Amino acid sequence: MGNILRSQKQQQKPQEPVDPHGLKPATAAIAALTRDLRSFESSSVVPEGLGQHVTSSKKEQITWYKYMSEAYRTTAPSPRTPAEAAQLVATALNWIPRVDLEGIFEFYNFPTSSLPAASSNHLLTSLPAGVQFVLNTLPVNVNCIGDGDGFTAYVAIRDDPRELANVPQEVYEMLTARTKARIRRDYWSADTLRSTLDKSGYKIIICSGNEILARKYRIRLRGVDAPELKMPYGKESKNALEKLIGGKSTKIYVYGQDQFERYVGDIYCDSVFIQEEMLRNGHAWHFKNYDRRPEFSAWERKARAARKGLWASRNPEKPWHWRRDERNERHGTIEVYSS
Repeated sequence: MGNILRSQKQQQKPQEPVDPHGLKPATAAIAALTRDLRSFESSSVVPEGLGQHVTSSKKEQITWYKYMSEAYRTTAPSPRTPAEAAQLVATALNWIPRVDLEGIFEFYNFPTSSLPAASSNHLLTSLPAGVQFVLNTLPVNVNCIGDGDGFTAYVAIRDDPRELANVPQEVYEMLTARTKARIRRDYWSADTLRSTLDKSGYKIIICSGNEILARKYRIRLRGVDAPELKMPYGKESKNALEKLIGGKSTKIYVYGQDQFERYVGDIYCDSVFIQEEMLRNGHAWHFKNYDRRPEFSAWERKARAARKGLWASRNPEKPWHWRRDERNERHGTIEVYSS
């Protein structure tokens, strides 16, 4: 009789509920996310049922899945628990409206404890007049600092919605081909693809032990002109910029590009305005031909009066005059610059 009762209780045990994907909650978060990301990489189509849980458009959802795919592909080891998968998604999509992030968590049955604390950080603020966009760079390699007013920086694709939306399809194809080459241990092909990526303006960078895709930017400090490396004080100016930004992340307010296709912008690092530091300490000139900000002239005047940096020389040569003379000597022509 006891065996019969036990059998009846087992038969009456309610079935474990399933999630929107038809999977048990214990396995849904990992299996469904992995399946959807793989499907997206091959078809660029987001899950059909997602729209019932979020408010943003299909186009914006596609951008989300590009971000999540990039994060999933570059995370090692892959998430093993629902909490780890939720953390990956929350980090990759920390810029989207919170209501949509909550909807994604609901769709995948992620633990809500992994949701970031509600804050105003996701609210967009207006940019200063003339700023086209803002770059938040990876730490700047000191070897990428060319002189006192220019350097090369890299921006992680998965950390910037604007970047992610503009990655060419051929770049994704090269990444996929490189991953397959590494799986079959064809390292020559993998290295060749990596070099091709570099030439296309993108680079695979190791960050905290993980590979991430980044875009290359050549940066020109707006409103200042530093001595060229072959000029007196050229190396000192370069060293000053290295101390300010070398090995650190920067925020760059981009105003446009110059004739050399460099991105011209105001640079901040550790909440310090870099152009101000360069001018105050006599490491650069105020480039008045291209920038009329009065504070720049004031910082230069104070450094000149204190004989700081390049102003220790009584009559330092202007960098734009030096470049003009170099061009004239090469081409046998005469150029005229205003002072």
